[in-house]
Amino acid sequence: MSALGLAAVLSGCGVGGGDSSDVTLTLVAADYGNGAADSSKKYWADLVERYESDHPDVDIDVSVYSWNDVDRKVKEMVDAGNPPDMAQIGAYADYASQGLLHRVGDLLSIPVQADFLSQLSEAGEVNSVQYGMPFAASTRLLFYNKSLFAEAGLTPPETWDELVECAEALEADGVKYPYALPLGPEEAQAETLQWLLSGDGGYTDIGGTYAIDSTENVETLSWLRDELVGKGLTGPVAPGELDRAEAFEAFAAGDVGMLNGHPSLMEMARKKGVKYGMVPIPGAEGETPSALGVADWMMAFEKNGHRDEIGDFLDFVYSEENVLDFSREYDLLPVTNSASRAMAASGQDKEIKPFLDQLPLSEQYPVGKTSWAAVNAEIKRKIGKAVEPGGSPAGVLGELQAAAVRADSAG
Repeated sequence: MSALGLAAVLSGCGVGGGDSSDVTLTLVAADYGNGAADSSKKYWADLVERYESDHPDVDIDVSVYSWNDVDRKVKEMVDAGNPPDMAQIGAYADYASQGLLHRVGDLLSIPVQADFLSQLSEAGEVNSVQYGMPFAASTRLLFYNKSLFAEAGLTPPETWDELVECAEALEADGVKYPYALPLGPEEAQAETLQWLLSGDGGYTDIGGTYAIDSTENVETLSWLRDELVGKGLTGPVAPGELDRAEAFEAFAAGDVGMLNGHPSLMEMARKKGVKYGMVPIPGAEGETPSALGVADWMMAFEKNGHRDEIGDFLDFVYSEENVLDFSREYDLLPVTNSASRAMAASGQDKEIKPFLDQLPLSEQYPVGKTSWAAVNAEIKRKIGKAVEPGGSPAGVLGELQAAAVRADSAG
C-alpha cells in the first residue's frame, strides 16, 4: 500500500502508445482517483499527449494500476527481468539497494533536481545518493465534524486529555465513531506514526536507528489502549480491523467525530455535505511538535537504457505547471519548491495551506532503509493488537523492534 494510502479501485490500463516512434518508454503509475471520472489515467493521457506532440521520436506508454496492485505489478516485472523504464509507486529503496535504478543526478537537469523540497530529496537517498524522486506528498491534521461538535457544545481539542473529553461527549450523544482509529492493514503505519510523534516518539531515534519499542512509544500506545479504545471511544470496529479508507468514508457519511486526515478527505467531505474543521494534531501536552509527512516515489530503472530520454521526460513531468496540476487534481501537496510557492500564494489553494505549512518540518517514514518495506508490513499486521483491551503495547512493540533489527541486518 502506498505511503499516502490513497487507495483506488481501478485495474491496470495503458494510456498513450503508438508504434511509430524511435524510442518507447514504459511507465507504471499508481491511480490516485476514486473511480473512472477522476482516474490518474486521464492525468497521464493529457501529459503524455502534450509531451509527445513536441517529441515525435519518443513514445510514452503508461499503465495505471490501483494502489492495491501497483507495487506488486512492478515487483513482478522486475522479478521477471523486464522492469519498466519508470515506476511511480510507494517505495524505492529496495530496488536502489539492488543496483537497479538510475541515480537522480544522472537523469534530471540541475534546476529540476534542485527544485525538490530538501527534506524530500534527502528522504529519496540511499547511502547519501538520491535514487527516489518524490512524486506526491501529504501531511496530517485533525479533522472534526463541525455539526457534531456544535451539538455537543465542544471546541477542538489541543491535548490528549481534551481529545478524550470531546470523544466522551460525542459518545454520549450517540456518535458512532467519536474518534476513528484506523489501525487496519491498509495504512496502519501512518496512523501509528502520527500518534507516536504526538507522544514525542517515532519509528527511529535521532540517529536514524530503529527505536520502535522506546519508552515514549510504549507510553503512547498504552494511553491509546486505556483512554480511547478501552473506554469504547473508537467506534464499533476494532482499530486493528478498521482501514483508513473505511474511516474516511465514515467521516464523509457524518458518522465520525474526529480523525487524523490528509488533504483528500476535504473533497470527500464536501461532496457529502459534511461541515468539517481542521486543527493541528493534539499532543500529550499540546500541539504535536512534528506532523507526519508522507511521500510517494518516482524511480527509473537502468536495464532498458534510454537514460537521456527518461531524464527529458521527467524534467517535463516535474515542471511547475504539471506538478501544480497533479497536486490540485488530487488534493495533494507539491514536491517542488516552485509549485509550493505558487500554491502558497494562490487564493484557490488557501484551504490546503495548513497542510503545506507543515511539510517542511514533517517527519517522514524511514524510506531510505531497505528494511522499511518489511518493517512496514509487520507494523500493518501487528500494531492493532497493541491497543486491544488487555493487549500489550510493550510486547507488540518489542516484537516489531526485533523484526526491524533483523530486517536491517539482512539489508
